Amino acid sequence: MSGGRSDGRTPPLDQPAPRQWTNDQGRALSLWIALARCYATFGKAIALKVQEYGLTVPQFGALEALYHLGPLSLGELADKLLVTGGNVTYVMDRLEAQGFVYRYRRQDDRRVVEAKLTEEGRSLVARVFPEHAEYVEHLCRHLEPDEQEEMRRLLKTLGKGISARDLAGDR
Repeated sequence: MSGGRSDGRTPPLDQPAPRQWTNDQGRALSLWIALARCYATFGKAIALKVQEYGLTVPQFGALEALYHLGPLSLGELADKLLVTGGNVTYVMDRLEAQGFVYRYRRQDDRRVVEAKLTEEGRSLVARVFPEHAEYVEHLCRHLEPDEQEEMRRLLKTLGKGISARDLAGDR
């Protein structure tokens, strides 16, 4: 098949497709691309930093949540970390093997498994979290403090709007 063939409805294979979207759609698409690229870059920087502690980002997130919120059920932890229950179980398996957390069944409802930091886990987070917070602040230095607050507010508004109106079936 030749790179220049076309059926008349689509551009030749060696040519870009024409942009057939509205200005509003183009603005939304540009926002999505900028947001996705920023998230990927920010996430890569955080992952590299967290590796210095001998952890993955999900492991660090779980330890940080347990450190700042106290014992949590695995379901609550999955919700906080925006991951599936299976992923939390995998992360907890690794953290438990490293001696950073332990799991137990809640006394008032034996169906619920909770996670809690061990002394070693608490000590690790207490030691590395201040450096982590400093690093996140460092990454955000590209925006002024008021811009950071505005960005947080706008992203929260966008996320809550999508959650309430688009993921709930009200499209």
